[in-house]
Amino acid sequence: MKAIIPAAGHGTRFLPVTRVVPKEMLPIGAKPALELIVDEARSAGADEIVLVISEGKELIRRYFEGQSDIRFVYQKEQKGLGHAVLQAEVDDEVLILLGDALVLGCNAAKEMVEFSRKHGDAAVIGCERVPMEKVSRYGIMKTEGDRIVDMVEKPTPEEAPSDIAVAGRYLLPAAIFGYLKTQTPGKGGEIQLTDAIRRMLAEYPAYAYVYPGHRQDIGNPEGYFNALKAFYEND
Repeated sequence: MKAIIPAAGHGTRFLPVTRVVPKEMLPIGAKPALELIVDEARSAGADEIVLVISEGKELIRRYFEGQSDIRFVYQKEQKGLGHAVLQAEVDDEVLILLGDALVLGCNAAKEMVEFSRKHGDAAVIGCERVPMEKVSRYGIMKTEGDRIVDMVEKPTPEEAPSDIAVAGRYLLPAAIFGYLKTQTPGKGGEIQLTDAIRRMLAEYPAYAYVYPGHRQDIGNPEGYFNALKAFYEND
């Protein structure tokens, strides 16, 4: 199993500090947030970790360079999460952990792998329940039991099939890269990972795992503050 951590975004919600320090490298305790996510991938069993970065984020490369299980690829154009993941194509099962989504209170990736093994090594998407008035911020699952039958990107509360939202963690078969290569641009003119997964569902079973921890969006000041608070409360 390989892991991909997209960390190529420009961090515009955290300007001006991100002109100097990538948002993923802001400290949570004594470590950069990104190192906590790398640790999560390792503990889940990933034997290779691919960090997707962009020009101007050389601080990430300098910090992690020399670690034998880490390699780097560049996303030269900001064309969406699906495009970022595609730059790191691997030929194995892949664990995707968003570089600005810190999950505290559990080891989400490890629990998702264990959940997958109980379902015949099926694809698993890490999820959390969100208030219905906030579903328009997320990809929302339509499920039958735990099995995902469809995904709706940022629906209105009236359109949302559930309150189960994608929460920054994915465990997918290598086949996802074939779908990404043929994926047309979606919302915002970007290659959306959600759109490729929706197409994949026709051929590969996938399950929603609502992990017990809580995802913190460290890409903005409020989310970062909440992550710090949760980190010390859970420590």
